Amino acid sequence: MNKKKIINDPVYGFISIPTDLVFDLIEHPYFQRLRYIKQLGMTHLVYPGALHTRFHHALGAMHLMGLAIETLRNKDHEISDQEEEAVIIAILLHDIGHGPFSHALEESIVEGISHEDISTMLMEKLNLQFDGRLTMAIEIFKGSYPREFLHQLVSGQLDMDRMDYLNRDSFFTGVVEGMISSDRIIKMLNVKDDQIAIEEKGVYSVEKFLIARRLMYWQVYLHKTVIAAEQLLAKILKRSRELALNGEEVFTTPALSHFLKKPISRDAFMNEDHHLEAFATLDDTDIMAAIKVWANHSDFVLSKLCRDMVNRDLYKVDITNEPPDKDFVEKLTQQAIAKYNISEYDASYFVFEDTIRNNAYRSGDGNIRILMKDGSIKDITGASDNSNLEALAKTVKKYILCYKKELTI
Repeated sequence: MNKKKIINDPVYGFISIPTDLVFDLIEHPYFQRLRYIKQLGMTHLVYPGALHTRFHHALGAMHLMGLAIETLRNKDHEISDQEEEAVIIAILLHDIGHGPFSHALEESIVEGISHEDISTMLMEKLNLQFDGRLTMAIEIFKGSYPREFLHQLVSGQLDMDRMDYLNRDSFFTGVVEGMISSDRIIKMLNVKDDQIAIEEKGVYSVEKFLIARRLMYWQVYLHKTVIAAEQLLAKILKRSRELALNGEEVFTTPALSHFLKKPISRDAFMNEDHHLEAFATLDDTDIMAAIKVWANHSDFVLSKLCRDMVNRDLYKVDITNEPPDKDFVEKLTQQAIAKYNISEYDASYFVFEDTIRNNAYRSGDGNIRILMKDGSIKDITGASDNSNLEALAKTVKKYILCYKKELTI
């Protein structure tokens, strides 16, 4: 069978699958599941084009990794064929542990387990199936492989994951502020003291990358209507689980039932194989099918939340620099209790507070190193003449208040 396939990608054009092992991993059911998980969750309710999947993103990141390795080899850095295949596999599988609507799901159903944990577990399971041929890829992914720069290409401030998702999310949302010159940044890649560095002449491309990342957070990932949709989904999952654990009849697909109807501890998930197998069959269709059915559930809170989701009747979200006014929150809560004839606890599904954070560049968390012409290394904030980069290194925290619009009428 010919495994040297090419894929037509809307962002980069033709992408090649580099080796037979990479082809076999893409064909595996664990990876094919990513076709049915949207990269940006509920963002399509704001940007209708944002229907691309984690499958798209993983292939794009794989393509960029191939370009990065080619660049480093051209600069006389020795990278063996085995290391090249391993680092390509590490980036290809970096998101394999994402669930549907990942952030809402992580909070509501699989508590205490991150998608990185699940990615590692699935990679180790694949390693058994492929007779240990993923061992080096897993070491690179975890950061235990002796050549640290390879791990930084998978998970770092300028990794291929971020390069692809900024370009791809920008392309599919139509938010042009997120477009970055990934080709230019990759051509400027170098290695110094086993650490990834960007050559000095690439400093402006890196500045643009950091600013694009910040703008994409505020315009896309933390857009107030995206927050409203994701908060609504999280509340739906929380309520459905609450009912299921109390013994009420709640429709679920078999995969969703596994996580909704009984609590699973972190230890159990990590040590009992059947939980991982159930997770590996869970995708967006399980969640959306349940929401459509729950819209007619006898529980008022669950049915209303689900009808609101189906009809895109989302929360109103106030984003502020200070905590919301307590009197206003209390007034809205009392309105909800009276309007819906519900308890104060149930009103917390319709009026609640939370916080959001945006940090485009965490200085000290795997800094972006600039390789100066004299061979010295500077952090991007020191190498750049753009004083705004210092501000980008600060975490911006904002407060959000979510409530149903009808409560203020």
